[in-house]
Amino acid sequence: MISVLTPARAQRAHADATATAWALAARGGDPDAADHFVRALHGDVLRYVAWLSGDPQSAHDLTQDTFARAFGSLHRYEGRASARTWLLSIARRAVADSLRRAAARPRIADATDWQTLLERAQPSCLPGLDDGVALLALLDGLPGERKEAFVLTQLAGLSYEEAARLAGCAVGTVRSRVSRARATLERLLREADASGTPAACPR
Repeated sequence: MISVLTPARAQRAHADATATAWALAARGGDPDAADHFVRALHGDVLRYVAWLSGDPQSAHDLTQDTFARAFGSLHRYEGRASARTWLLSIARRAVADSLRRAAARPRIADATDWQTLLERAQPSCLPGLDDGVALLALLDGLPGERKEAFVLTQLAGLSYEEAARLAGCAVGTVRSRVSRARATLERLLREADASGTPAACPR
């Protein structure tokens, strides 16, 4: 059976190949290639860590941490996986480490960070807020594994095979998680439409 790439997948495959070539050139000491590598994948990493961590406030710090780790281990990168897949695997570990540190950090007081709480609880239906915030609110309602599978394949653009390698599970498992995540999101949107209330707004 011949696999035919759609224009969008062909474009993504070309972008992945280009980013991988830049990563390999950066490994060889080319500073321009390193700059191109960061520019090409910065947005993907930023979106991924924001959605995976559920904390847009720390997304930029996590993105910087991801690239710092990547350049620290770039000498070991051989291009067996695309640079994007490799980088998102590093981002995944950066988020996990961040969550572990936050869980282990002693609370100074029982006071709540009201500014952060208000920003995260603010209805996404208010005028002027980006659609991405509404999507983030919907995604936050998904179980962690389904959320990650959906983000990796539908938002970050990884193939099911790449997402499976990154998540350490079977391809069929990723497909199932994405299917269930999509069904849940579609149900939430239908419910919002039926009630005349934008998704993620309080009922």
